[in-house]
Amino acid sequence: MNLSKQTYKKYAEATAEKTPCLKNCIKAFLIGGFICTLAQGFFNLYKYLGIEEETVKSLVPVTLIFIAVLLTGLDIFDDIAKHAGAGTLVPITGFANAVASPAIDTKAEGFILGVGAKIFTIAGSVILYGILSGAIYGVIYYIVKLIMG
Repeated sequence: MNLSKQTYKKYAEATAEKTPCLKNCIKAFLIGGFICTLAQGFFNLYKYLGIEEETVKSLVPVTLIFIAVLLTGLDIFDDIAKHAGAGTLVPITGFANAVASPAIDTKAEGFILGVGAKIFTIAGSVILYGILSGAIYGVIYYIVKLIMG
């Protein structure tokens, strides 16, 4: 069957499942909000336990990362992400999943050629462009400070 690009595009649009955008946005908002509320709950709990605020500011993200990696290892995180979409991907939990998931998937190939080689497959670009944009911002900030005095 030889179809032109326009014919195929019409066919694909007609047969493609319609995405419930509003429903997906609401689910992402609610689950992402739940994650943020959970983080605030941990913040309040750690403060209540008498931990210094500077330490709590580090402890809360570490707790969220631990929970995300644990749920990834138990094969639960992906089920949550199917419903939440960006609600789980935007917070630090999504980054933790992006690092842990390839590591878990390639564990059978060994620690060097499996985990070591594949652990940053997904997260590598985030790390690269995060560092690059931070460096560019730093240079711009430095130049502006020199000009402004």
